[in-house]
Amino acid sequence: MSIVQTPAVRTALMKSFGTAEPDACVPLDGGLSGAGVYRIRVGGIPYLLKVETQRDQMNDPARWYPAMRAAADAALAPRVVYACEEDGVAIVDFLPTQSLQQDYAGTREDMLVELAQAVRLLHETPAFPPLVDYLDGVTEMFDRFAGLGFAPASALSAHRQAFDEVARVYRRLPPELVSSHNDLNPRNVLYDGRRLWLVDWQAAFLADRYFDLAAVANFFAREEAEAELLARTYFREAPGAARAARLYMARQINHVFYGLVFLNLSAAMRPEARLEGLEGPGLRELHRRLGEGEPVLESWEGRLAYGVARLNAALDGVRDRVFPAALAALDL
Repeated sequence: MSIVQTPAVRTALMKSFGTAEPDACVPLDGGLSGAGVYRIRVGGIPYLLKVETQRDQMNDPARWYPAMRAAADAALAPRVVYACEEDGVAIVDFLPTQSLQQDYAGTREDMLVELAQAVRLLHETPAFPPLVDYLDGVTEMFDRFAGLGFAPASALSAHRQAFDEVARVYRRLPPELVSSHNDLNPRNVLYDGRRLWLVDWQAAFLADRYFDLAAVANFFAREEAEAELLARTYFREAPGAARAARLYMARQINHVFYGLVFLNLSAAMRPEARLEGLEGPGLRELHRRLGEGEPVLESWEGRLAYGVARLNAALDGVRDRVFPAALAALDL
């Protein structure tokens, strides 16, 4: 049965457009979320149809559909035409997109400023529903990956110690909970030739503001000066030593988070494989290749290398001389 012939989708089409028969329906790559994603056309106008194919604690439309609506109301996300939490079916405006890294109309500084402003506006929206403590979630991911036996415990020990140290420090800081996207990777920041849009809200929940900031800094800033520009724009002033130190800690946590996302994904794709060590190309090199349009993350080998690079970046961050300076600035 075609997806548009299922009762839930037919209901969505009828309520949205007064017809259950779209002009066209083309499946798209749904990324890593596990949802079915389609480009439909109704009355000559394209829309994005998203149908949830699995549900768990993280992928609960009852939590993230309201977040998506709030982001759309704030003009951060595409207009929501239809969203039914019970059926797990959503229809939003389709965005014809260009490459953010290669086609952005302004300078890199302009792009970083716009991105920081979008994150600040997101954090000012009414509070999203809570889900989990962010650090508890990353710790659980680490435990789950270690339990797979995909990599020997000896290869992970230094990385785990580094993460535990950063998490211990971060837990001593007062939380700054805001409406957070929690997955601001380049697939989820779209450019339509005029402006940026934030999409894919499955991971949205109430979380510490620095984790979104860490994500955009780690993905989009090529140099520390660009990370400083992001922070300065977000806070509308120079962040100061304490804020900069907190962001530094959050960036190491973010490295661990994405390292585990891609290593868990790699293990699921090839459960028979075994990772002998954590060596590979550096994160800067991989981000350069991604920025040039190379499909690094489309292969198992590329996803594995990216996960390793992220874990190694966190370890390097904790071993860097900046780390004790950040500890001192936090005055814990």
